[in-house]
Amino acid sequence: MTTLSVQRFPTRPALEAALEARLRLALSGAGDSAVMLAGGSTPLPAYRALAAGPLPHAAGLRILFTDERYVPADAAASNYHQTRPLLDALRLPAGSLLRVRTELALEAAATAYEQELAALLASGTPISLGLLGLGADGHTCSLFSAADLERAVGRLAIAVNRPDGMRAVSVSPDFLARVQDPIFVVAGEDKHQAVQALTAGDPHLMAWRAVQGCERVQLWLA
Repeated sequence: MTTLSVQRFPTRPALEAALEARLRLALSGAGDSAVMLAGGSTPLPAYRALAAGPLPHAAGLRILFTDERYVPADAAASNYHQTRPLLDALRLPAGSLLRVRTELALEAAATAYEQELAALLASGTPISLGLLGLGADGHTCSLFSAADLERAVGRLAIAVNRPDGMRAVSVSPDFLARVQDPIFVVAGEDKHQAVQALTAGDPHLMAWRAVQGCERVQLWLA
């Protein structure tokens, strides 16, 4: 059974500061570890703050993403592109950054990402922290529908046709279940109904269904 703990912050800057501190702790952890970054606007200030100063990190650090829109890597809508200041500051060696190769055909990109995630898990590297977004429609990662969740059974990553007409590659609930500390990071009045459904454990909410393999989940909210 998944338990959800909620931490409310008085302001959005307070949430951003707490997220920066939590990320800094995860990035500097000893030994091999992986951190999963979410897209969207909410975590971007924390990413930028981290990139602005010295950023020591463990030699065995790996970075991966919850999902990626199927756009060129330098497109404004790309999660990889939006996080480039942080990634550039980390200066990770080749092989330590796991990203969706959108230069490939969509299904090939999903397969390649799944293979990288499988290799990460097979190496025994713990995924110490995983940030999750929450859409106003109740989705997380790029998992929007029951059909997406059904196709994701037994998979680590899948290709998705998003409701907005875009395509994407998303990690699966099976992969989320391997994250040690998954945290929904949410801000904005437009998320109020989705937050209510999440805190109520609404079985119809895609975000809640996506984390049912996780023992514990946090919600950081401003």
